[in-house]
Amino acid sequence: MAGRSCENCMYYEYDYDYEEYCCTQDCLDEDDIARLAMDSHYVCPFYREGDEYTIVRKQI
Repeated sequence: MAGRSCENCMYYEYDYDYEEYCCTQDCLDEDDIARLAMDSHYVCPFYREGDEYTIVRKQI
């Protein structure tokens, strides 16, 4: 699971309204969130390695 944590996902961004990091994937439902929190072997189906700089590099 190393390398596949939320902190390394391009959808994990800082939310200024809540003042914390969160997943910006709207497709996550309550079951997915619970699995991520409780099951250390669960792999998020929306995980994409990278960050906001990865997206910018592709646009240039």
